[in-house]
Amino acid sequence: MIGNKIHFTSLGCARNLVDSEVMMGILLKSGYEVADLKEADFLVVNTCGFLASSRQESCDTIAELTKEKKQGAKLVVAGCMVQKHQEELKAQFTGSEIHYYLGSGDVEKILEAIEAPAPGEAVTTARSYLQQGEVPRQVSTPKHFAYLKIAEGCAKQCAFCIIPKIKGPLKSKSIEQVKKEFSILLDQGAHEIILIAQDLGDFGKETREKKGLEHLLSEMSQVERPYWLRLLYLYPDEITDELIEIIAKDSRICRYLDMPIQHINDTMLKAMKRKTSKEQILSTIRKLRERLPDIVIRTSLMVGFPGETEEQFLEMVQFVKEFKLDNIGIFKYSMEKESFSANMPDHISEEVKERRYQTLAKAQLEVVRKNARRWVGKTLPVLVEGYHPDSPLLMRGRHYGQCPEIDGQVIINDGRKVKSFGEIYLVEITEAADYDLIGKVVGTMSSAPKKAKSRPLVLA
Repeated sequence: MIGNKIHFTSLGCARNLVDSEVMMGILLKSGYEVADLKEADFLVVNTCGFLASSRQESCDTIAELTKEKKQGAKLVVAGCMVQKHQEELKAQFTGSEIHYYLGSGDVEKILEAIEAPAPGEAVTTARSYLQQGEVPRQVSTPKHFAYLKIAEGCAKQCAFCIIPKIKGPLKSKSIEQVKKEFSILLDQGAHEIILIAQDLGDFGKETREKKGLEHLLSEMSQVERPYWLRLLYLYPDEITDELIEIIAKDSRICRYLDMPIQHINDTMLKAMKRKTSKEQILSTIRKLRERLPDIVIRTSLMVGFPGETEEQFLEMVQFVKEFKLDNIGIFKYSMEKESFSANMPDHISEEVKERRYQTLAKAQLEVVRKNARRWVGKTLPVLVEGYHPDSPLLMRGRHYGQCPEIDGQVIINDGRKVKSFGEIYLVEITEAADYDLIGKVVGTMSSAPKKAKSRPLVLA
C-alpha cells in the first residue's frame, strides 16, 4: 500500500516556487508529509520552460528522480514545460515513469494528481496561477523571508521573450488579497517580504488601474509593523516620481531595485521591442540616485542579440563602466523558436556571444570591486541568516542591498553578539571581497540611534 510522503523539486523562478509552496500546502492540509527523496511515495517536479536550457534542466531532473526514487513511488510533473512543451516530455518519458501531468495554471488540482489511480493529466487553458482566498501555502524559504507574488503573465511583447506565450496575459491579484497574504507572512515570522511578478510596474493595469503599484505600496505602508519590503523587477519607464517618493518616505521599503534594461543602445532597444530609450534609462538612474542616495540598483543585460554590432556592444561596456550599477545579471541571447527575434536576420555566433559575455563580465567585476569599498567602515543592519557553509566559525547575512539567492552576502567573522538567526543585527563592515562584504556584529537594532524614517539606517 502506497504511503503519504511527498517530495518537491521546484525549478525556475521564484514565481514557480510560490506555486510549489501552494501545492505543498494543499497536500499537507490533506494529511501528507514532506520527506526526503528516497523516502517519498510521491515526487512533484515543478518545471520551467522559459529557455531551451531550462527545459533541458527539467528533463535532466526528471530523469535523475526516476533513477533515485524508491520502487513504486509516483512522479507528478507540473508547471511551464508541461503547459507549453508537453510533447518533449512525452517523447522522452513513458507513462510508467511520469504518473501525472499538471498544467501551470492547474496548481490547485495537485491532490487530484496525487490520488489519481491511473496515469493522467490536468492541463487546462489556464497558463498561470494566482492564489486567491484562503488557499493554503507552505512557505519553503527560511522563516525570515518569503516571496509574495502579486501578478502573473505579462503585458509586454519583448522580441526575445516567450513569457506571454507561456504564462499568458497579465493577471493581478486584488490589493485586498495581497494585503491578506502580506499579514499572514508577517504573522508567520518573516522579516523580509519580496514582491514578485514578471513586471511589478504593470500591477493592476489590466483593469485600467494606472498607478496600481503605487496604490498597493501606499496601502501596505499602513501596516504598522517592522519589515523589509523588497521590489523585484521594475522596468525604467514604470519608476515614476510618485513611486520614488513612496520609497523615500518609508524606510521599510528597501532602497533596492531590480530594473531590467537588457541593453543601452537605442537601435538595440528598439529591435528588442523595449519601451524605453537610452536617455530615459539614464534619466531614471540619475533620478533614483538623486532622490535615494543609498539606492542599490540591479539590472540585467543581454549580449549577442541578433544584429548587435561591436560598436553597440562596446557602448554597453562603456555604460557599465560609467554608471557603475551595483549588480548586473549578464545573459547571452538564446533563440526561442516562438519569439519574434527568432526570425530576425544577422544572428550572432556563439563564439562572439561568449567573448562579449566575458568582456562585459570583466568590466562589471571591476565596477563591483570599486563599489564595494563604499561600504567599508560603515555599520549596516544585517539580517543574519545562519552559519557560513565554509566554516562554523563564520556566519552569513544580507543587508538591504542584497537580495537572497542572486546577490552577494555579508560574511560575519565575529558573531558573538548574535543570539538567534533570522534576526537583524548591526554589522560593522571591515572588508570587501568582490560581491561579498566582511564584518563583525557590533550590536542589535535596539541599540542603534534613531534615524529619520525617510532614510535606511546606514551609520558612517
